[in-house]
Amino acid sequence: MTEDILINITPQETRVALVVQGAVQELHIERTLTRGLAGNVYLGKVVRVLPGMQSAFIDIGLERAAFLHVADIWEARPHDGNGGSSAPPTPIEKILFDGQVLTVQVIKDPIGTKGARLSTQVSLAGRLLVFLPQDSHIGISQRIGDEAERETLRERLQLLLPEGLVGGFIIRTMAETATERELQTDIEYLTKLWGDLNVRSREVPAATLLYQDLNLAQRVLRDMATEETSRVVVDSRETFAKMQEFARAYTPALLERVTHYVGDRPLFDLNGVEDEIEKALSRRVDLKSGGYLIIDQTEAMTTIDVNTGGFVGGRSFDDTIFKTNLEASQVIARQLRMRNLGGIIIIDFIDMENADHRAAVLAELNKALEKDRTRLTVNGFTQLGLVEMTRKRTRESLAHVLCETCPTCHGRGELKTAQTICYEILRGIVREAKQFNAREFRILAAQSVIDMFMDEESQSLAQLGDFIGKPISLQVETVYTQEQYDIVLI
Repeated sequence: MTEDILINITPQETRVALVVQGAVQELHIERTLTRGLAGNVYLGKVVRVLPGMQSAFIDIGLERAAFLHVADIWEARPHDGNGGSSAPPTPIEKILFDGQVLTVQVIKDPIGTKGARLSTQVSLAGRLLVFLPQDSHIGISQRIGDEAERETLRERLQLLLPEGLVGGFIIRTMAETATERELQTDIEYLTKLWGDLNVRSREVPAATLLYQDLNLAQRVLRDMATEETSRVVVDSRETFAKMQEFARAYTPALLERVTHYVGDRPLFDLNGVEDEIEKALSRRVDLKSGGYLIIDQTEAMTTIDVNTGGFVGGRSFDDTIFKTNLEASQVIARQLRMRNLGGIIIIDFIDMENADHRAAVLAELNKALEKDRTRLTVNGFTQLGLVEMTRKRTRESLAHVLCETCPTCHGRGELKTAQTICYEILRGIVREAKQFNAREFRILAAQSVIDMFMDEESQSLAQLGDFIGKPISLQVETVYTQEQYDIVLI
């Protein structure tokens, strides 16, 4: 399976597309002015403790205060046999106080009106390992399923740890095939990074950035590129040189795969990525069979509706539904990654009477979701026949990065009809006529509303004029939207 990573660089933003067998699977965008905060470490200052919510607002130097919940405050507590804590958390008002200075890390970017979410347990990610300076635990990625392999990796790492080192590690999936030297390099890099960060925290004032995570192009080499990646193509000579330097130091196995694109045609145009971005912003996603999906993203959840559309290719109606749902399962998994949809996700597959069909569709969905690096859970079919799932939300969705709320409909996705506005205006004139003795009433509205008054609703306007005994004139305002109007008293 060929996997290419394409990187488009401009002074304003970096865009990354993961392309598998010619199809775009993931899109990542980082803008220079609004670079993501997740992974950054700050010296924060407690602004306000909220015992009722068991949370606190922390000033980290941003426009909006960040949010720290008691569950994200690291405490050295006894552990139970399953690796969790056996003691209840200490109330937040006994841990924090207003004005307190503490080191915090952003675990979730600001989304919408919500500030960044913080944790006091710092974790520093390397290529093969994640360093946990405050914890002595050695964990292993859940994607490494073989128990013998997990134990071997744990023993290998313990032999490499320097004497007296304080802190623990999480072994990432990429460490499965790593050499001792590569693991040793990661350990040295991460421990030095933590030492430098600690020194800086004693020298700077509160609300200061202590450590910023790698930029998107470098994170591609650290987090996204794997053994299956055949090429990492970047269209900027300067970024190419920096990525080669980073690869030479931390990911030498990828050095030969990083290439510089010098063609005349834009990289994303050449590989059809621009078209895929446009499709990823649409509500409707067409399936190859003729069916389609409708994806609606709201504040509370994302809903996905599956429809057969023009597909009639099955041997029977049940077979048509089954094949449409199977295809939809694969496309849904891809769309979740491309659009970076998170939170609660409800999938309304076409109703299936056959229990085997439902089980097969659910298995196909789970199989397609295995490629997703983001943590998710699938709860299966509910009594209403809906599939409930959650996908961890760590950054803004693609639509929220590239789009804003429509100033005309204010996010409703609908406009009142011209006729509805006409009737609102007529009611408004009645109200005004009862309160003010004007010589004339003038309606200022959009062209579509004025056209309605001059055609279909001309009789209604004439009747109202007779009723109030005053002339009513019309005036087109070209800058008005269909829902905007004014009633002017002359």
